[in-house]
Amino acid sequence: MTVRERTEEMEYENLSPYAAKSREAKRKVAMEECEFRTKFQRDRDRILHSKSFRRLKHKTQVYIVAGDHYRTRMTHSLEVAQISRTIARGLRLNEDLAEAIALGHDVGHTPFGHAGEAAMAKLIGHFAHNEQSLRVVEYLEKDGEGLNLTFETKDGILNHTGNGTPKTLEGRIVKTADRIAYLCHDYDDSLRAGFLKPDDLPKNVKKAFGIKASTMITAMVSDMIRTSMDKDDVMMSENVQNTMDNFRAFMFERVYHSEKLAHEREQAVFVLKSLYEYFLKNMEKLPAEFRKREERWGKTQTVVDYVSGLTDSYATAVFTKIFLPPVDRVTMK
Repeated sequence: MTVRERTEEMEYENLSPYAAKSREAKRKVAMEECEFRTKFQRDRDRILHSKSFRRLKHKTQVYIVAGDHYRTRMTHSLEVAQISRTIARGLRLNEDLAEAIALGHDVGHTPFGHAGEAAMAKLIGHFAHNEQSLRVVEYLEKDGEGLNLTFETKDGILNHTGNGTPKTLEGRIVKTADRIAYLCHDYDDSLRAGFLKPDDLPKNVKKAFGIKASTMITAMVSDMIRTSMDKDDVMMSENVQNTMDNFRAFMFERVYHSEKLAHEREQAVFVLKSLYEYFLKNMEKLPAEFRKREERWGKTQTVVDYVSGLTDSYATAVFTKIFLPPVDRVTMK
């Protein structure tokens, strides 16, 4: 018996009957099994070693102009993975699947956070980062081959946000863990940025969750485990769910849609709009790997794939190179 086969056997022995089992997972293209890793472990590793995951370290979470200690899409994804694994372990669900989904859920996110996502949606009529994340792992990674992830991992990535419901409980864990992570950590970053003070929190949020990100996470995760124990779904208690919804409404009003960040959002939109329109007219300026995709995907989708995949810093650098004259050549009069 291989290490992988032993691990697969342990899943049946130790995990909940509602847990996803790696032996039963399927891929679009069958692969020779690894001696040591299960299918979900291989999904996790493929995502972790991908170019799109590496780019997340230079993609904004909320604050576009920020210091060293603010969250990025990569740190957010790692935090979602940690929260998801804690919940999955508490419910005896498949930690490896939950981790794989969590690490891959934002690989299709645009530069400049949700401002960038809104800009792309306005430019082309529809853009959703969860759909783009699926597109990245399915078609764009590995020079167009994709990562050939299991259907369970791809389903969790696609449905981690929006109206869709993941088919696995592990996917449903990530959907809630994503929200727990971004609310608590964006609140923490907002304190650091001086946008919020603990006293600004709604009274019911302070009473139920406390005023520190760590106590907030603990409160929601603990409630989720207790409420979902031995059930065929994952959920929070009604009171905690209502409190989290109140917390989320507060964060949208005071941070995500804040007038203080309006100028940064406008700058982000302007950069992405300019790059999108430029490359649509100058396809020959795209990197060679993207020019090769035009025949298969068409001009618009190819440009969307390129621009939406840029990091904040590289998008800014490309914009500067295209649209701004070199400073040392400018003569001041």
